[in-house]
Amino acid sequence: MNIQQAIDHWVRPEIKALFAYHVPDSSGLIKLDAMENPYTWPESLRQEWLELLHRTDVNRYPDPQGSELKQRLRISMDIPEDAGLLLGNGSDELIQMLALTLAGPDRVVLSVEPSFVMYRMIALFAGMPYQGVPLKSEDFSLDLPALLTAIEQHQPAIIYLAYPNNPTGNLFDAAKIKQIIEAAPGLVIVDEAYAPFTDASFMGELGHYPNLLVMRTLSKLGLAGLRLGLLAGPKPWLDEIDKTRLPYNINTLTQVSAEFALRHESVFDKQTTLICQERNQLFAALDNIDGLSPYTSDANFILVRMPNGQANQIHTAMKESGVLVKNLNGSHPKLADCLRITVGKPEENQAAINALKAAL
Repeated sequence: MNIQQAIDHWVRPEIKALFAYHVPDSSGLIKLDAMENPYTWPESLRQEWLELLHRTDVNRYPDPQGSELKQRLRISMDIPEDAGLLLGNGSDELIQMLALTLAGPDRVVLSVEPSFVMYRMIALFAGMPYQGVPLKSEDFSLDLPALLTAIEQHQPAIIYLAYPNNPTGNLFDAAKIKQIIEAAPGLVIVDEAYAPFTDASFMGELGHYPNLLVMRTLSKLGLAGLRLGLLAGPKPWLDEIDKTRLPYNINTLTQVSAEFALRHESVFDKQTTLICQERNQLFAALDNIDGLSPYTSDANFILVRMPNGQANQIHTAMKESGVLVKNLNGSHPKLADCLRITVGKPEENQAAINALKAAL
């Protein structure tokens, strides 16, 4: 049996049918494709951090629970003291832990579409059926009757709702989310990855619903390179999910760096304020370009619909002009002709506008 025959024999067909998650090379480009904070740390903060790392030993395994970091996160994110808290290597690992905990025959994962692609992908990895419920076409809002029907029909073990939603940027109606939580037979995960850019949150609802968990990440705040996510909710649920966590999943350097950064949270608050201001200016500039239809966003990116049939060539032209944005055309029917532009620094946003105008 040669290698290909062995692969054909042993690899699951649904995995063979996939393509690995592709991250494009951004070398030499203005990078506005991955919803990152464009601002680095001030030099004074960087020096203080380096001194901390100089005193940090890595010959021992990290704190398996990340106790100091958890306490700092509780303070920073107003996590109720009686809520359980679980750390992950980014939100992706937490989504994987949830799937491993609840996977079983006919255990369905449900979400809206379009939304974060890893909900569907990780469900597939874990062998769980995935059910997507389309958002309304006109404004990407929740189709509550369709969602409630799907919940009744599929009895999902897990429901994911990104709040604000990626890639559309909008906040779903909070009252409708509460109706979904009340109707759900299993867990509802409100994914607040973009919490730094909005005041809306379900963190204060923890404890009011036995099946509600809130997930967050520090990536959008400005710590994407540390890969740290968190899941908060009723402690009995978190204790069960914790059993699927690999030992020492949050390394020592991530723990000390994230705890240090959150002690200087005002630096990142100023950066997110700048990003929100730039988001408003970028939206206004996009809205003034004939042929473009930008969607209002509560996140750090803006979804923009290009003229019919032109998204691919505009994306290519922008890249040739030195600006990399995310091409979503073809990823979902409701995202036809759409590009997603991360909010960058003022000069980066202007470069994106210039590249767009030149491409049209």
